[in-house]
Amino acid sequence: MKPQTPRKIVLIGASTGGPGQIEKIVSSLPLLSDTAVVIAQHMSMDFIPSFTKRLKELSVNNISMVGDNTSVESGHIYLCHGITSVRKDGYGLKFSVESSQQHKYNPDINSVFSSFVPFSQEIEMLGVILTGIGNDGVEGCRQLSLKCVRTITQDEKSAIVDGMPSRARKEIQNIEIDDIAGIKEKIRNFCN
Repeated sequence: MKPQTPRKIVLIGASTGGPGQIEKIVSSLPLLSDTAVVIAQHMSMDFIPSFTKRLKELSVNNISMVGDNTSVESGHIYLCHGITSVRKDGYGLKFSVESSQQHKYNPDINSVFSSFVPFSQEIEMLGVILTGIGNDGVEGCRQLSLKCVRTITQDEKSAIVDGMPSRARKEIQNIEIDDIAGIKEKIRNFCN
């Protein structure tokens, strides 16, 4: 059976301080029907399986780590690792996953976000940058924004570490700024 390509996709990038905030978002989501959520949370490869298990306990949705050649399907939440990107084949969107010593982040948020840019005209998307050190994800989010994808980042007060959100606020025109409660609500509304 051909997998159902999502009509909507939420892309979330986070680093330091992100796991607790992602738990809040994931636990608040309704049962997804035509939406997929793709999460790129900087984390050691050793901890991603246990984080995935923890999120499964908090959610009514299917949650799994991305695998190479996994289809992007509606009703699923995916956790990225390594260098994750998407490509199109005859059956819809599929993930590609590779490990790379050249990228300093696991996963590399820019790789994830940038790979969705070519599909931004056919799939409604929402790009979200949460708390974290540095600037990973900001360029990918900026590329999405240039294709008229709605983007959101945290305000300084609610970001546990305001590196990535601060850079996103400075470098992405028209990005929405909100606290974690507001972002959680905007993601819920987008998924409905």
